[in-house]
Amino acid sequence: MEPRSVLSEASRTLSSSSLKERLSQLSVTPLRPVVAMQASIDFVPLKIPRKRRLQMLAVAVWSTLMPLMVVAFLFLWSIPPLWPLLVAYLVWIHLIDRSPDHGGRPSQWFRSMRCWTYFADYYPASLKKECDLPADRPYLFGYHPHGRLTPSKCFSRGAVATFATEATGFSKAFPGIRPHLLTLASNFQIPIYRDIILALGVCSVSKKSCSNILKGGPGSAITIVVGGAAESLASRPGTVDLTLRRRLGFIKLAMIHGADLVPVFSFGENDIYEQMPNEKGTTVYAIQKKFQAVFGFTLPLFHGRGLLNYNLGLMPYRRRIVSVIGNPVHVTQTDKPTLEEIMEVQKRYIEELTRIWNTYKDDFAKARTRELNIVE
Repeated sequence: MEPRSVLSEASRTLSSSSLKERLSQLSVTPLRPVVAMQASIDFVPLKIPRKRRLQMLAVAVWSTLMPLMVVAFLFLWSIPPLWPLLVAYLVWIHLIDRSPDHGGRPSQWFRSMRCWTYFADYYPASLKKECDLPADRPYLFGYHPHGRLTPSKCFSRGAVATFATEATGFSKAFPGIRPHLLTLASNFQIPIYRDIILALGVCSVSKKSCSNILKGGPGSAITIVVGGAAESLASRPGTVDLTLRRRLGFIKLAMIHGADLVPVFSFGENDIYEQMPNEKGTTVYAIQKKFQAVFGFTLPLFHGRGLLNYNLGLMPYRRRIVSVIGNPVHVTQTDKPTLEEIMEVQKRYIEELTRIWNTYKDDFAKARTRELNIVE
């Protein structure tokens, strides 16, 4: 039987010149795909200073702290003699301990540990103070931008370095002010992990928690990462899109308690991860919004660097973060502020935040691809 297609005599015959050409092409073709893949990855050299290794370790541990503590707690359950203590601990967490809503359990010793300095020096993260903040009143710090959320981390990295530790020198810069970084209440349901963040002064972002802290009197302060999960969707290097105009709750809270509002703009927070393109209208954006509606946080589609390479992994890049703490927006205590009063304070708040951007963008945002954009 004849084949379906018959090769012509010319196609089956190679001249010496064409044979030589094909052999030369074969000699430069990669024969090992693994070698080609490795060539595209920028691996870390073997000789790295000890200090940089410790910085990497500090960030790696913090980035995986939540799942590590879950695994550690499950391991403890494999030891039967510990079961009574573990049951008592769970009862304490869920039925007795109210620290997340009452100022946490901050430890100045724990906040000042050397490991946090390594954590901040990794990027490096620093604080820039624009003016003194007298400790004769409460404060509400609004932190911008939110930055990229990772599956195991619900904190902005610059916010941790500045407000949850003493790595950037917050207490020296603002003596008498007691900062509390706020996060989702669900984080305090995770055994062991909750006790670590409570020791850092981290508390729940619930309305009850905010009120209890601000009622603590002069020097009490809370830090709210205003944009939330919605803003993290727009987090990409070189851009700053703030979800702010519809965020009026934190301003009303400050007015009720007579707490001055302090805008904090963290240059570089959006630059430590590369994000997959997800503009509005794309399938990726729709999936992320649906995921956010169901689970309360966004589905992260991003990449950073690895432990042993510079361009592939889930570790953040070493990119500078500078948290500029601006001038306070004075607030008059009002039990029932009207919408007009809230909007007037918001206007002054946005003006101060914009001033910070315009003042420092040429120093700390040289690689920006567009200007500050305040949306929603």
